[in-house]
Amino acid sequence: MSGGKKLWQLAGPFAGLLLVMILFRVLAGESFLSAYNLKTVCTQTVIVGLGAIGMTFVIVSGGIDLSVGSVIALSSVSTAWFLRDGMSPVGAASLGVMTGAACGLVNGMLITRLRIVPFIVTLGMLGMARGVSKWIGEEQKIDAPAGALSDLMSKSPEPSWLLLAPGVWIMFGLAALMALVLRSSVLGVRTFSIGSNEDAARLCGVPVARTKVMLYVLCGAFAGLAGVMQFGRLTVGDPTTAIGKELDVIAAVVIGGGSLAGGEGSILGAIIGAFLMSFLANGCNLAGVPNYVQEIIIGGIIVAAVAVDRMRHASDK
Repeated sequence: MSGGKKLWQLAGPFAGLLLVMILFRVLAGESFLSAYNLKTVCTQTVIVGLGAIGMTFVIVSGGIDLSVGSVIALSSVSTAWFLRDGMSPVGAASLGVMTGAACGLVNGMLITRLRIVPFIVTLGMLGMARGVSKWIGEEQKIDAPAGALSDLMSKSPEPSWLLLAPGVWIMFGLAALMALVLRSSVLGVRTFSIGSNEDAARLCGVPVARTKVMLYVLCGAFAGLAGVMQFGRLTVGDPTTAIGKELDVIAAVVIGGGSLAGGEGSILGAIIGAFLMSFLANGCNLAGVPNYVQEIIIGGIIVAAVAVDRMRHASDK
């Protein structure tokens, strides 16, 4: 991909984010760009942003994961369950992330071993993970001592010089690390090659099945971490949380330049897309826009982003 094309792919999401910020500055008033509201938006972006980091790898490889929202809920409930049983916050958080990774492993194994399309497998996991989270919580919220985990999503962090919630800095740090992995590691090269042409990648010696499993495990682990952050934000394990969140995550990646056809995408673009989604939701709330209108807008954005991607691919041929 040429440097000019890369620049255009990043300029588009930046322009969209700037447009949304200007629009809601006019509609919602001065409070929209206040320091407190910017902190709020950054904190709200963490869940979608972490999910988008993992989803970027899957989409670049030509796959899709529709189970992210349910995996977030399951990891949140699992974290609360372990904490309630007396486990330390670090231990509970680690097992929450591992819960998400286990869901990703099941997805990857079913896709590669049984050769079932990712859409069907992850759609099934969407229902199974949600059901298991309700089973663990006995269809109720799990109250647990959040301890240090609640500080991860605090808009008034300690120490105060952090300015933003620790979870925001964790998201930025992981985004930088995974951007390096995607662009400069063997895993990243294999991810792009599989998404661009899976058959050619296989002929070139790329272990396609093993790489796909790794990518779905990675996506699940990031969804698991998002679930831990969700617990830190709510301080309860809620099996009904993050319903529809997979659409926000996929939209963030697509808005950021990821192609559902595979072979294209970036972590930076996905994070910009996540911020755009958060500013959009926050601006709608401040402007008094009904929730159903927000859902219509998000759906329209996904369709528009995919349509633009298709037209761009058609013009390249």
